[in-house]
Amino acid sequence: MKKLLAMVFITSMVSAHSAFAQQNAGKLPEMKHTGVIFSVAWSPDGKTLVSASADEAVTLWNAATGKEIRTLSGHSDSVYSAVFSPDGKIIASSGSDKTVKLWDAATGKEIRVLSGHSDSVLSVAWSPDGKTLASTSDDKTVKLWDAATGALRRTIRGHSRRVSCAAWSPDGKIIASASDDKTIKLWDAATGAEIITISGHTSQVYSVAWSPDGKKLFSGSQDRRPKLWETATGAEIITLPRHDVGVRSVAYSPDGKTLVSVDDHRLKLWDAATGSLVRTLQSDDSRSGVRSFALSPDGKSIASGSSDGVLQVWDAATGAQK
Repeated sequence: MKKLLAMVFITSMVSAHSAFAQQNAGKLPEMKHTGVIFSVAWSPDGKTLVSASADEAVTLWNAATGKEIRTLSGHSDSVYSAVFSPDGKIIASSGSDKTVKLWDAATGKEIRVLSGHSDSVLSVAWSPDGKTLASTSDDKTVKLWDAATGALRRTIRGHSRRVSCAAWSPDGKIIASASDDKTIKLWDAATGAEIITISGHTSQVYSVAWSPDGKKLFSGSQDRRPKLWETATGAEIITLPRHDVGVRSVAYSPDGKTLVSVDDHRLKLWDAATGSLVRTLQSDDSRSGVRSFALSPDGKSIASGSSDGVLQVWDAATGAQK
């Protein structure tokens, strides 16, 4: 049995998914898709997990028992993203079928389909107040939708290649988008006007995360080097030492003190104030890469999805599988 080389830090997400699952097997029932899990997210109350997969399914799981609650079927191709609304009542999902779908979280009933993108929809993100939904696509755009009516409010154009993700500022006034054109752009959420273009990565930008105070952005790229930026000026604050492979996703801890950057098989924790490496979690087992991760709202549990379709939940303080 493979052994993790480090314990999970309280604000960490997860690395070395397959080895860690083997080490802690036999607790929660196996939660598994038949395809890659591209997205995993918690409900606001921390009781439910939602996962999106290449098997065309959006699945709800009881986070405490690991039992499947229901599968939301309706997408006709891979589902790349699924997230709960801030009040937990609606799930938004998106995928290769070029649509965004809204679902009733309590019943699993499809509420409506949002159509308008001309290519795969790679991500969806709710505004903090839950009134607007942002979607990003291979068609190089960001679209903003009225969450109550499904009406398209505006289409934001400016990137020259696909837009991997979007993230709302904590106050909901600015949207940050990350693109394969190697840039991050900040947009006025009310008008759709471009505020600033942040350049500095040398390859595709996969992920961006806001600091809790909205003053900084953390980004991850195929160039392997996570970067921290000032949101007011777009100035680079620091470039962190590189990962061995591209950085798939980044996050800020809820208290803003720790940065998290994740590649296929390892997770790095950084001091947000100094940029110094706190620790690295790494495994000898590289058979199954981490494709998605999320920290529970109370910070006590970690969920991750892998290339082999397995969803796992751990105790964040001890690293024990639940």
